[in-house]
Amino acid sequence: MTRRGLLVAMFAAILTFSSCAHSCTQKGEEGNKENVEQQEQKYDVYLLIGQSNMAGRGAMLEGDEAPIEGAWLLNAQDKPEPAAAPMNRHSTIRKGIKMQGINPAWSFAKEVAAKSENPVLIVCNARGATTLGMWLKGAAERTYSQKEGDDEWLWGQPIPNHFNEAVRRCKEAMKYGELKGIIWHQGCGNSQPGTVGSYLPALKNFVRDLRAELGVGTEVPFIAGEIYHGYVNAQYFNPVIRQIGDYVEGGYWVSAEGCTANSDNVHFDRAGQILLGERYAVKLFEVLEAK
Repeated sequence: MTRRGLLVAMFAAILTFSSCAHSCTQKGEEGNKENVEQQEQKYDVYLLIGQSNMAGRGAMLEGDEAPIEGAWLLNAQDKPEPAAAPMNRHSTIRKGIKMQGINPAWSFAKEVAAKSENPVLIVCNARGATTLGMWLKGAAERTYSQKEGDDEWLWGQPIPNHFNEAVRRCKEAMKYGELKGIIWHQGCGNSQPGTVGSYLPALKNFVRDLRAELGVGTEVPFIAGEIYHGYVNAQYFNPVIRQIGDYVEGGYWVSAEGCTANSDNVHFDRAGQILLGERYAVKLFEVLEAK
């Protein structure tokens, strides 16, 4: 190659390198800009936890996977993604993925997002068949199993502490905005007539510890719900949960009257789940507007 040809080749290589470097830098800047914009985006954060009726056992229909306008869901990487059913799919303590269906978080997110100035960020971290004792701070370790309907690849591994995961994931979400409310749906596992009397004192301690770990006070409402009225022990549990305000400051409840259930008479069906989620949203705005 002649000296002239070598110089031309070197010049061309420099131009190509500069172009690539500029392109890579531009893409990197764009990616960083997107991350910064997401971090700076102000979300209203909501934590939704509890047992199977919060996990969701309502039937999924075609189109339920479509994103909810104005609503985001904390994903498995603890980042916001467009919210869509099933809302409990990223729960770090959930049972098998096939068991996750329509839950109250779905209609709750729709209603709240439609009325909020900020986009909403949902943290849904529920697990079926859990008692209140399993949610207390320092609860005993348990393991995933076939018997409980867990995903096969998890059998034998420890289930993350429910309390710790609720706190950890909610704190991750709070990096993007402010915690506005905690929605709690649990009770069937503590509804026996001989033990239901100890439920509210234990729930009081649970809420106290949860708020303390999250660094919030009673300004963040804690809203619980009745269990299905047709459930065998509902007559014992529901009158108790209605007294939550006497034990938990900033504690409220919603009715499950008229919420229909699947044939098992335990889990709310699709329509029942949707109605329940809407009631949680109505109660939330009642509380926030009264402040």
